[in-house]
Amino acid sequence: MAERQPQSAALATLPEERQPVIIAARRTPICRANGALKAVPAHELLAPVLRALLADTGAAPESVADVVIGNAVGGGGNVARLSALEAGLPVSVPGVTVDRQCGSGLDAIVLAAGLVAAGGGGLYLAGGVESISTAPLRARRGAGGVPDFFTRAQFVPVGLGDPDMGVAAENVAAHFGISRERQDAVALRSHRRALASAAAGTFDAEIVQLAGVAGPDGAGGTDGGTVTSDDGPRRGLTEAVLARFPPVFAEGGTVTAGNSCFDADGAAGVVITSVERARELGAGDGLLVLGTDTAGVDPRLLGIGAAAAAERLLEGCGVRAAELGLVEFNEAFASQTIACLDQLGIPPERANLDGGALALGHAYGASGAVLVTRLLAQARRSPVEGQLALAMISIAGGMGTAALLEYRRFS
Repeated sequence: MAERQPQSAALATLPEERQPVIIAARRTPICRANGALKAVPAHELLAPVLRALLADTGAAPESVADVVIGNAVGGGGNVARLSALEAGLPVSVPGVTVDRQCGSGLDAIVLAAGLVAAGGGGLYLAGGVESISTAPLRARRGAGGVPDFFTRAQFVPVGLGDPDMGVAAENVAAHFGISRERQDAVALRSHRRALASAAAGTFDAEIVQLAGVAGPDGAGGTDGGTVTSDDGPRRGLTEAVLARFPPVFAEGGTVTAGNSCFDADGAAGVVITSVERARELGAGDGLLVLGTDTAGVDPRLLGIGAAAAAERLLEGCGVRAAELGLVEFNEAFASQTIACLDQLGIPPERANLDGGALALGHAYGASGAVLVTRLLAQARRSPVEGQLALAMISIAGGMGTAALLEYRRFS
Protein backbone atom coordinates (compact mmCIF):
# COMPACT_ATOMS: atom_id res chain seq x y z
CA MET A 1 0.00 0.00 0.00
CA ALA A 2 2.99 2.32 0.16
CA GLU A 3 2.60 3.00 -3.58
CA ARG A 4 -1.09 3.85 -3.10
CA GLN A 5 -0.75 6.51 -0.45
CA PRO A 6 0.74 9.35 -2.54
CA GLN A 7 -1.94 8.90 -5.19
CA SER A 8 -4.81 8.72 -2.69
CA ALA A 9 -3.45 11.76 -0.88
CA ALA A 10 -3.52 13.66 -4.16
CA LEU A 11 -7.13 12.64 -4.73
CA ALA A 12 -8.36 13.84 -1.35
CA THR A 13 -7.41 17.49 -1.85
CA LEU A 14 -10.21 19.10 0.15
CA PRO A 15 -9.36 20.68 3.50
CA GLU A 16 -10.46 18.72 6.54
CA GLU A 17 -13.43 21.01 7.22
CA ARG A 18 -14.86 20.05 3.80
CA GLN A 19 -13.57 16.53 3.16
CA PRO A 20 -16.57 14.15 3.38
CA VAL A 21 -16.11 11.00 5.44
CA ILE A 22 -18.45 8.19 6.46
CA ILE A 23 -17.90 7.29 10.10
CA ALA A 24 -20.80 4.95 10.88
CA ALA A 25 -23.14 2.68 8.94
CA ARG A 26 -26.05 0.49 10.02
CA ARG A 27 -28.86 -1.48 8.42
CA THR A 28 -31.90 -3.53 9.31
CA PRO A 29 -32.13 -7.19 8.43
CA ILE A 30 -33.02 -7.53 4.75
CA CYS A 31 -36.11 -9.70 4.50
CA ARG A 32 -38.22 -10.97 1.63
CA ALA A 33 -41.17 -8.78 0.69
CA ASN A 34 -44.37 -9.95 2.38
CA GLY A 35 -42.28 -11.84 4.90
CA ALA A 36 -40.96 -11.03 8.36
CA LEU A 37 -41.20 -7.25 7.88
CA LYS A 38 -44.45 -7.20 5.94
CA ALA A 39 -46.31 -5.15 8.53
CA VAL A 40 -43.60 -2.52 9.07
CA PRO A 41 -43.98 0.73 7.10
CA ALA A 42 -40.92 2.45 5.69
CA HIS A 43 -40.52 5.12 8.35
CA GLU A 44 -40.65 2.50 11.11
CA LEU A 45 -37.96 0.48 9.34
CA LEU A 46 -35.66 3.48 9.06
CA ALA A 47 -36.17 5.16 12.44
CA PRO A 48 -34.29 2.48 14.46
CA VAL A 49 -31.37 2.76 12.03
CA LEU A 50 -31.19 6.54 12.54
CA ARG A 51 -31.27 6.12 16.32
CA ALA A 52 -28.49 3.51 16.16
CA LEU A 53 -26.31 5.76 14.01
CA LEU A 54 -26.55 8.59 16.51
CA ALA A 55 -25.81 6.22 19.39
CA ASP A 56 -22.79 4.78 17.58
CA THR A 57 -21.21 8.21 17.02
CA GLY A 58 -22.33 9.94 20.20
CA ALA A 59 -23.63 12.82 18.11
CA ALA A 60 -26.35 14.97 19.59
CA PRO A 61 -29.62 14.71 17.63
CA GLU A 62 -29.84 18.49 17.35
CA SER A 63 -26.42 18.57 15.64
CA VAL A 64 -27.78 16.79 12.54
CA ALA A 65 -27.83 19.25 9.64
CA ASP A 66 -30.19 17.20 7.46
CA VAL A 67 -31.55 13.70 6.89
CA VAL A 68 -31.17 12.62 3.25
CA ILE A 69 -32.99 9.39 2.38
CA GLY A 70 -33.58 7.43 -0.81
CA ASN A 71 -36.89 5.73 -1.53
CA ALA A 72 -38.28 4.26 -4.75
CA VAL A 73 -41.82 2.92 -4.38
CA GLY A 74 -43.17 4.62 -1.28
CA GLY A 75 -46.31 6.64 -0.92
CA GLY A 76 -44.78 10.02 -1.63
CA GLY A 77 -44.70 12.72 0.98
CA ASN A 78 -41.27 12.93 2.62
CA VAL A 79 -40.24 9.68 4.30
CA ALA A 80 -36.93 11.26 5.39
CA ARG A 81 -38.72 13.84 7.54
CA LEU A 82 -41.25 11.32 8.81
CA SER A 83 -38.52 8.86 9.77
CA ALA A 84 -36.41 11.50 11.48
CA LEU A 85 -39.30 12.55 13.70
CA GLU A 86 -40.21 8.90 14.34
CA ALA A 87 -36.60 8.40 15.47
CA GLY A 88 -36.96 11.19 18.01
CA LEU A 89 -34.88 13.84 16.27
CA PRO A 90 -35.96 17.38 17.16
CA VAL A 91 -38.37 19.19 14.86
CA SER A 92 -35.53 21.59 13.98
CA VAL A 93 -33.83 18.83 11.94
CA PRO A 94 -35.12 18.79 8.33
CA GLY A 95 -35.29 15.88 5.89
CA VAL A 96 -35.30 15.37 2.14
CA THR A 97 -36.26 12.29 0.14
CA VAL A 98 -34.38 11.28 -3.04
CA ASP A 99 -35.81 9.13 -5.85
CA ARG A 100 -33.43 7.67 -8.40
CA GLN A 101 -35.15 4.30 -8.18
CA CYS A 102 -32.66 1.51 -7.35
CA GLY A 103 -29.86 4.05 -6.97
CA SER A 104 -31.74 6.17 -4.43
CA GLY A 105 -29.86 5.03 -1.32
CA LEU A 106 -26.42 5.53 -2.85
CA ASP A 107 -27.47 8.81 -4.44
CA ALA A 108 -28.68 10.07 -1.07
CA ILE A 109 -25.20 9.43 0.33
CA VAL A 110 -23.65 11.12 -2.72
CA LEU A 111 -25.86 14.17 -2.17
CA ALA A 112 -24.93 14.39 1.50
CA ALA A 113 -21.23 14.10 0.60
CA GLY A 114 -21.67 16.98 -1.83
CA LEU A 115 -23.26 19.10 0.89
CA VAL A 116 -20.27 18.48 3.17
CA ALA A 117 -17.81 19.23 0.35
CA ALA A 118 -19.65 22.45 -0.48
CA GLY A 119 -19.04 23.70 3.03
CA GLY A 120 -22.48 22.89 4.38
CA GLY A 121 -20.91 21.87 7.66
CA GLY A 122 -22.47 19.75 10.33
CA LEU A 123 -23.38 16.11 10.27
CA TYR A 124 -25.74 14.29 7.90
CA LEU A 125 -27.72 11.09 8.19
CA ALA A 126 -28.05 9.59 4.72
CA GLY A 127 -29.20 6.30 3.24
CA GLY A 128 -32.31 4.60 1.98
CA VAL A 129 -35.39 2.62 2.88
CA GLU A 130 -37.94 0.43 1.12
CA SER A 131 -41.02 -1.32 2.36
CA ILE A 132 -42.23 -3.08 -0.75
CA SER A 133 -44.72 -4.96 1.41
CA THR A 134 -46.52 -1.79 2.52
CA ALA A 135 -46.00 0.31 -0.62
CA PRO A 136 -49.29 1.77 -1.86
CA LEU A 137 -51.04 0.43 -4.92
CA ARG A 138 -50.58 2.64 -7.96
CA ALA A 139 -53.27 3.66 -10.39
CA ARG A 140 -53.86 6.17 -13.19
CA ARG A 141 -57.20 7.81 -13.80
CA GLY A 142 -58.90 5.77 -16.47
CA ALA A 143 -62.06 6.52 -18.44
CA GLY A 144 -64.71 8.05 -16.24
CA GLY A 145 -62.27 8.30 -13.36
CA VAL A 146 -62.06 4.54 -12.91
CA PRO A 147 -58.62 3.63 -11.49
CA ASP A 148 -56.29 1.87 -13.92
CA PHE A 149 -53.79 0.01 -11.73
CA PHE A 150 -50.18 -0.50 -12.83
CA THR A 151 -47.18 -2.26 -11.32
CA ARG A 152 -44.41 0.21 -12.12
CA ALA A 153 -43.86 3.71 -13.38
CA GLN A 154 -42.66 4.47 -16.89
CA PHE A 155 -38.92 5.16 -16.82
CA VAL A 156 -38.22 6.40 -20.38
CA PRO A 157 -40.24 7.17 -23.53
CA VAL A 158 -41.48 4.03 -25.24
CA GLY A 159 -39.54 4.97 -28.37
CA LEU A 160 -36.29 4.55 -26.41
CA GLY A 161 -37.38 1.17 -25.10
CA ASP A 162 -38.77 0.84 -21.61
CA PRO A 163 -38.16 -2.81 -20.72
CA ASP A 164 -39.05 -4.44 -17.45
CA MET A 165 -36.03 -5.22 -15.31
CA GLY A 166 -35.96 -8.92 -16.15
CA VAL A 167 -36.23 -8.28 -19.88
CA ALA A 168 -33.38 -5.79 -19.62
CA ALA A 169 -31.32 -8.43 -17.79
CA GLU A 170 -31.92 -10.82 -20.70
CA ASN A 171 -30.89 -8.05 -23.10
CA VAL A 172 -27.62 -7.61 -21.21
CA ALA A 173 -26.95 -11.36 -21.16
CA ALA A 174 -27.49 -11.64 -24.91
CA HIS A 175 -25.63 -8.44 -25.83
CA PHE A 176 -22.53 -9.29 -23.80
CA GLY A 177 -22.64 -13.06 -24.27
CA ILE A 178 -23.11 -13.92 -20.59
CA SER A 179 -23.80 -17.64 -20.35
CA ARG A 180 -26.34 -19.31 -18.10
CA GLU A 181 -23.50 -21.21 -16.42
CA ARG A 182 -21.66 -18.02 -15.44
CA GLN A 183 -24.86 -16.48 -14.10
CA ASP A 184 -25.68 -19.52 -11.98
CA ALA A 185 -22.12 -19.66 -10.66
CA VAL A 186 -22.28 -16.04 -9.50
CA ALA A 187 -25.64 -16.65 -7.82
CA LEU A 188 -24.39 -19.75 -6.01
CA ARG A 189 -21.26 -17.95 -4.80
CA SER A 190 -23.40 -15.07 -3.49
CA HIS A 191 -25.57 -17.42 -1.42
CA ARG A 192 -22.61 -19.39 -0.08
CA ARG A 193 -20.72 -16.26 0.90
CA ALA A 194 -23.75 -14.77 2.62
CA LEU A 195 -24.39 -17.98 4.54
CA ALA A 196 -20.75 -18.22 5.62
CA SER A 197 -20.67 -14.58 6.72
CA ALA A 198 -23.90 -14.91 8.66
CA ALA A 199 -22.62 -18.05 10.40
CA ALA A 200 -19.41 -16.26 11.32
CA GLY A 201 -21.33 -13.34 12.84
CA THR A 202 -19.97 -10.96 10.21
CA PHE A 203 -23.25 -9.06 9.88
CA ASP A 204 -24.07 -8.85 13.58
CA ALA A 205 -22.44 -5.48 14.33
CA GLU A 206 -24.06 -3.69 11.40
CA ILE A 207 -27.62 -5.03 11.83
CA VAL A 208 -30.15 -3.13 13.91
CA GLN A 209 -32.52 -5.75 15.31
CA LEU A 210 -36.19 -4.89 14.96
CA ALA A 211 -38.27 -5.69 18.02
CA GLY A 212 -42.04 -6.00 18.17
CA VAL A 213 -42.40 -7.25 14.61
CA ALA A 214 -45.28 -9.60 13.95
CA GLY A 215 -43.67 -11.78 11.32
CA PRO A 216 -44.12 -15.45 10.44
CA ASP A 217 -42.46 -17.97 12.74
CA GLY A 218 -38.82 -18.45 11.91
CA ALA A 219 -38.69 -15.84 9.13
CA GLY A 220 -35.81 -13.43 9.28
CA GLY A 221 -34.54 -15.01 12.45
CA THR A 222 -37.65 -13.97 14.35
CA ASP A 223 -37.51 -14.74 18.03
CA GLY A 224 -40.43 -13.59 20.11
CA GLY A 225 -41.31 -10.88 17.62
CA THR A 226 -37.74 -9.66 17.04
CA VAL A 227 -36.21 -9.85 13.57
CA THR A 228 -32.49 -10.38 13.99
CA SER A 229 -31.08 -11.51 10.66
CA ASP A 230 -31.47 -11.63 6.88
CA ASP A 231 -33.79 -14.31 5.56
CA GLY A 232 -32.72 -14.63 1.92
CA PRO A 233 -29.66 -16.91 1.66
CA ARG A 234 -30.64 -20.47 0.67
CA ARG A 235 -28.79 -23.34 2.33
CA GLY A 236 -30.01 -25.98 -0.09
CA LEU A 237 -28.91 -24.20 -3.25
CA THR A 238 -26.52 -26.18 -5.48
CA GLU A 239 -25.42 -26.13 -9.09
CA ALA A 240 -27.90 -28.89 -9.86
CA VAL A 241 -30.78 -27.03 -8.21
CA LEU A 242 -29.96 -23.81 -10.07
CA ALA A 243 -29.80 -25.69 -13.35
CA ARG A 244 -33.43 -26.77 -12.91
CA PHE A 245 -34.80 -23.21 -12.83
CA PRO A 246 -36.54 -22.31 -16.12
CA PRO A 247 -36.03 -18.95 -17.87
CA VAL A 248 -38.52 -16.38 -16.56
CA PHE A 249 -38.41 -13.43 -18.93
CA ALA A 250 -37.74 -14.83 -22.42
CA GLU A 251 -38.28 -18.17 -24.10
CA GLY A 252 -34.91 -19.87 -24.41
CA GLY A 253 -33.35 -17.18 -22.20
CA THR A 254 -30.75 -17.48 -19.46
CA VAL A 255 -32.18 -15.31 -16.67
CA THR A 256 -34.03 -17.34 -14.04
CA ALA A 257 -35.45 -16.89 -10.58
CA GLY A 258 -32.31 -18.60 -9.33
CA ASN A 259 -29.87 -16.07 -10.80
CA SER A 260 -32.04 -13.02 -10.11
CA CYS A 261 -32.54 -11.13 -6.86
CA PHE A 262 -35.81 -11.13 -4.95
CA ASP A 263 -37.78 -8.10 -3.73
CA ALA A 264 -37.06 -7.23 -0.13
CA ASP A 265 -37.88 -4.84 2.70
CA GLY A 266 -35.17 -3.04 4.63
CA ALA A 267 -33.34 0.17 5.49
CA ALA A 268 -29.72 1.29 5.70
CA GLY A 269 -28.01 4.52 6.62
CA VAL A 270 -24.70 6.21 7.31
CA VAL A 271 -23.31 9.15 9.22
CA ILE A 272 -21.41 11.43 6.88
CA THR A 273 -19.60 14.56 7.98
CA SER A 274 -16.28 16.36 7.50
CA VAL A 275 -12.98 14.93 8.66
CA GLU A 276 -12.70 17.88 11.03
CA ARG A 277 -16.06 17.12 12.65
CA ALA A 278 -15.26 13.40 12.72
CA ARG A 279 -12.17 14.11 14.78
CA GLU A 280 -14.21 16.27 17.17
CA LEU A 281 -16.62 13.36 17.65
CA GLY A 282 -13.70 11.08 18.45
CA ALA A 283 -14.11 8.85 15.39
CA GLY A 284 -11.14 6.58 14.98
CA ASP A 285 -11.53 5.89 11.29
CA GLY A 286 -13.87 6.10 8.31
CA LEU A 287 -14.31 6.03 4.57
CA LEU A 288 -13.33 9.22 2.77
CA VAL A 289 -15.53 10.03 -0.22
CA LEU A 290 -12.97 10.67 -2.95
CA GLY A 291 -15.36 11.00 -5.86
CA THR A 292 -18.76 10.07 -7.26
CA ASP A 293 -20.36 9.86 -10.69
CA THR A 294 -23.69 9.05 -12.31
CA ALA A 295 -23.96 8.06 -15.97
CA GLY A 296 -26.71 7.33 -18.47
CA VAL A 297 -26.77 4.36 -20.87
CA ASP A 298 -29.13 2.77 -23.39
CA PRO A 299 -32.31 1.99 -21.39
CA ARG A 300 -32.54 -1.37 -23.16
CA LEU A 301 -29.25 -2.30 -21.47
CA LEU A 302 -29.92 -0.53 -18.20
CA GLY A 303 -27.98 -3.12 -16.21
CA ILE A 304 -24.66 -1.81 -17.58
CA GLY A 305 -25.21 1.65 -16.08
CA ALA A 306 -23.04 1.02 -13.02
CA ALA A 307 -20.03 0.17 -15.18
CA ALA A 308 -20.41 3.37 -17.21
CA ALA A 309 -20.44 5.47 -14.05
CA ALA A 310 -17.59 3.58 -12.39
CA GLU A 311 -15.43 3.63 -15.51
CA ARG A 312 -15.71 7.40 -15.83
CA LEU A 313 -15.20 7.88 -12.09
CA LEU A 314 -12.06 5.76 -11.92
CA GLU A 315 -10.59 7.41 -15.00
CA GLY A 316 -11.29 10.87 -13.61
CA CYS A 317 -9.62 9.97 -10.31
CA GLY A 318 -6.64 8.31 -11.98
CA VAL A 319 -7.37 4.96 -10.35
CA ARG A 320 -7.03 1.56 -12.02
CA ALA A 321 -9.51 -1.18 -11.22
CA ALA A 322 -6.65 -3.37 -10.03
CA GLU A 323 -5.99 -0.87 -7.23
CA LEU A 324 -9.42 -1.38 -5.67
CA GLY A 325 -9.30 -3.37 -2.47
CA LEU A 326 -13.03 -3.70 -1.92
CA VAL A 327 -15.93 -3.70 -4.40
CA GLU A 328 -19.67 -3.84 -3.73
CA PHE A 329 -22.09 -4.08 -6.67
CA ASN A 330 -25.84 -4.44 -6.36
CA GLU A 331 -26.57 -7.91 -7.73
CA ALA A 332 -30.05 -7.28 -9.09
CA PHE A 333 -29.33 -9.92 -11.75
CA ALA A 334 -26.27 -12.10 -12.25
CA SER A 335 -26.13 -11.14 -15.93
CA GLN A 336 -25.63 -7.44 -15.26
CA THR A 337 -23.26 -8.15 -12.37
CA ILE A 338 -20.96 -10.11 -14.67
CA ALA A 339 -21.29 -7.65 -17.56
CA CYS A 340 -20.38 -4.64 -15.41
CA LEU A 341 -17.46 -6.32 -13.66
CA ASP A 342 -16.15 -7.67 -16.98
CA GLN A 343 -16.27 -4.20 -18.51
CA LEU A 344 -14.29 -2.78 -15.58
CA GLY A 345 -11.78 -5.64 -15.61
CA ILE A 346 -12.74 -6.79 -12.11
CA PRO A 347 -12.95 -10.56 -11.61
CA PRO A 348 -16.45 -11.30 -10.23
CA GLU A 349 -15.01 -13.23 -7.30
CA ARG A 350 -13.37 -10.00 -6.04
CA ALA A 351 -16.73 -8.29 -5.53
CA ASN A 352 -19.35 -8.72 -2.81
CA LEU A 353 -17.15 -10.62 -0.40
CA ASP A 354 -20.05 -11.40 1.94
CA GLY A 355 -22.63 -12.09 -0.74
CA GLY A 356 -24.89 -9.60 -2.47
CA ALA A 357 -28.48 -8.97 -3.47
CA LEU A 358 -28.77 -12.33 -5.24
CA ALA A 359 -28.69 -13.86 -1.76
CA LEU A 360 -29.72 -11.02 0.53
CA GLY A 361 -32.43 -9.42 -1.60
CA HIS A 362 -33.03 -6.05 -3.23
CA ALA A 363 -34.80 -3.45 -1.08
CA TYR A 364 -34.81 -0.95 -3.95
CA GLY A 365 -34.31 2.44 -2.28
CA ALA A 366 -32.11 0.97 0.47
CA SER A 367 -29.80 -1.19 -1.66
CA GLY A 368 -27.26 1.51 -2.55
CA ALA A 369 -26.85 2.37 1.13
CA VAL A 370 -26.46 -1.33 1.97
CA LEU A 371 -23.43 -1.38 -0.36
CA VAL A 372 -21.73 1.39 1.63
CA THR A 373 -22.65 -0.26 4.93
CA ARG A 374 -20.97 -3.44 3.74
CA LEU A 375 -17.84 -1.57 2.58
CA LEU A 376 -17.33 0.17 5.91
CA ALA A 377 -17.76 -3.12 7.77
CA GLN A 378 -15.32 -4.89 5.45
CA ALA A 379 -12.74 -2.11 5.68
CA ARG A 380 -12.86 -2.22 9.46
CA ARG A 381 -12.70 -5.99 9.56
CA SER A 382 -9.36 -5.95 7.74
CA PRO A 383 -8.12 -2.37 8.15
CA VAL A 384 -5.56 -1.29 5.57
CA GLU A 385 -4.68 2.39 5.55
CA GLY A 386 -5.40 3.92 2.15
CA GLN A 387 -7.39 0.94 0.86
CA LEU A 388 -9.74 1.96 -1.95
CA ALA A 389 -13.35 0.81 -2.13
CA LEU A 390 -15.95 1.11 -4.87
CA ALA A 391 -19.73 1.07 -4.48
CA MET A 392 -21.83 0.95 -7.66
CA ILE A 393 -25.39 0.28 -8.70
CA SER A 394 -27.33 0.11 -11.97
CA ILE A 395 -30.60 2.00 -12.17
CA ALA A 396 -33.93 1.71 -13.97
CA GLY A 397 -34.24 3.93 -17.02
CA GLY A 398 -30.64 3.31 -18.05
CA MET A 399 -28.42 4.93 -15.41
CA GLY A 400 -25.76 4.01 -12.89
CA THR A 401 -24.15 5.61 -9.84
CA ALA A 402 -20.71 4.90 -8.40
CA ALA A 403 -18.75 6.18 -5.40
CA LEU A 404 -15.00 5.86 -4.78
CA LEU A 405 -14.08 5.62 -1.11
CA GLU A 406 -10.86 5.30 0.86
CA TYR A 407 -10.31 3.84 4.32
CA ARG A 408 -8.49 6.25 6.61
CA ARG A 409 -7.57 6.17 10.30
CA PHE A 410 -7.75 9.40 12.30
CA SER A 411 -5.91 8.28 15.43
